[in-house]
Amino acid sequence: MINTGARKYLQMSNKIANTQYPVAEIVRQRWSPVAFCDQPVETEKLCTVLEAASWAASSFNEQPWSFIIATKDNPGEFEQLLSCLAEGNQQWAKNAPVLMLSVAKLYFQHKGVENKHAFHDVGAAAATLAIQATALGLYIHQMAGFDAAKAKQVYGIAEGYEPVAAIALGYLGDVQTLPEKLQQRELAPRQRKNLENFVFSGSWNQVSPLVTK
Repeated sequence: MINTGARKYLQMSNKIANTQYPVAEIVRQRWSPVAFCDQPVETEKLCTVLEAASWAASSFNEQPWSFIIATKDNPGEFEQLLSCLAEGNQQWAKNAPVLMLSVAKLYFQHKGVENKHAFHDVGAAAATLAIQATALGLYIHQMAGFDAAKAKQVYGIAEGYEPVAAIALGYLGDVQTLPEKLQQRELAPRQRKNLENFVFSGSWNQVSPLVTK
């Protein structure tokens, strides 16, 4: 039987990225757990990760992101956002102290035309948020598994805006609190495609010589 401390160490060490090329240590350390503890996230830290998100790059500096936030300090609001998640995600996300919903503005303010890059830019903001969270000893897990239509109704999200992803944020929890299937997922080493699988030159699906040398 592995004790709690050993499991947590295994949980963390298995998630340090084993990269083909050297990358910043904070990038290697970022990962998306499903085991969160109920330790509250300090207001200053929460504002810091949101500040970081605000400095992401965006097309025409439109900054098309918004974040709806619910913390366990307000149980009613927390349950409201939790109810928008898919049942499988509710199973573990209920343990996180902070839930968020990212929302994209689908049009350019200065032109009034469709912003086809809105989802990309909201993703960039969320990625920046994730890196800043890692720097503070926090973790986030972004979820596609949520009911966007329900979220729009529950929060009265205006026309021209679209929910993008749900986010759980908090401190790392004990993997033993998870069902067995999720424990196995949490303890498994991370894997990524090699650069040869997605870096092309010349034509589509032609591997770039940059990554084959």
